[in-house]
Amino acid sequence: MRPFTYERATDPGAAATAVLDGAGTMFLAGGTNLVDLMKLGVVEPSTLVDITRLPYDRIEHRADGGVLIGAMVRNSDLSGDRGIRERFPALSQAVLAGASGQLRSMATTGGNLLQRTRCPYFQDVTKPCNKREPGTGCSAIGGDHRDLGVIGTSVACVATNPSDMAVAMAALDAVVHIRLAGGDERAVPLSRFYLLPGDTPDRETVLAPGDLITGIELPPPPDGAAMLYRKVRDRWSYAFAVVSVAAVVATEADGSLREIRLALGGVAPVPWRAREAEGMLTGHRPTRTLLLAAADAEFVVARPLPRNEFKIGLAGDLIAASVRDLTEPAGSTGNGFTREERG
Repeated sequence: MRPFTYERATDPGAAATAVLDGAGTMFLAGGTNLVDLMKLGVVEPSTLVDITRLPYDRIEHRADGGVLIGAMVRNSDLSGDRGIRERFPALSQAVLAGASGQLRSMATTGGNLLQRTRCPYFQDVTKPCNKREPGTGCSAIGGDHRDLGVIGTSVACVATNPSDMAVAMAALDAVVHIRLAGGDERAVPLSRFYLLPGDTPDRETVLAPGDLITGIELPPPPDGAAMLYRKVRDRWSYAFAVVSVAAVVATEADGSLREIRLALGGVAPVPWRAREAEGMLTGHRPTRTLLLAAADAEFVVARPLPRNEFKIGLAGDLIAASVRDLTEPAGSTGNGFTREERG
């Protein structure tokens, strides 16, 4: 690891100034991803500006049922917060699925949203990677791409976003609050916060140098909504998603879907909001046949590679199972699922 300078920010303005004034200067929060990348040589900052003492470490539950989560809130505090567990259980489930207890006690909410891909070629500085060094090529396309993206990718990059938390927040219509380098405030829906790779995969978010996430706002969930986060992984714990889904559903008395939100992880360079599938399902009873057809429609624009095409079918099955569990009372065969469809 290269030598670097460490300093602690006293206020947001000083933190932004330090990053803008120093070439190679980066913010440091929990460091659970950044320090790993420094050890690998993927990033080599000259100065780290510790922002953990900035006043963004609170969870503010609001009277309307929404919540503002400070960017410095630790993942362990977020997953264990009573209000989050009661009103936004999918978020708590996602955080608990995302890492070990030790990491959750260090990792921050803002840092979780900004963690970099776990694509092995991004992490290996001996291999070409457009995300790490623009213009060098994408080693993954012709290499080991089994765990990489099938939708939203490009000829320049097929890496996936690794955050479980971000997938849940995408389904919860989260809004990211940002303090711009110049001091102004900006609120960006999570759906527009992340950038698809296109031909500039090195640009992952709308953040400019010196911009700082201050919090993430979740609006009140729909009346009567049920939600969950479900993750398929290669081992039970401490593994990134092969495919994951965050589902939020609200039903009418007849079992039809008044509102449905679906976000997918493990399949795209960003937390993928499945809006095509949502549009097909809204207003209808969620039979397995319809759910799988909606998933197929979502992936019409997919660009799978030979070893990860299986993710498309897996995502469909995961969507169907998750919506079934949210809409079907325990022990029931209702909501349009036949015995054969239940499997």
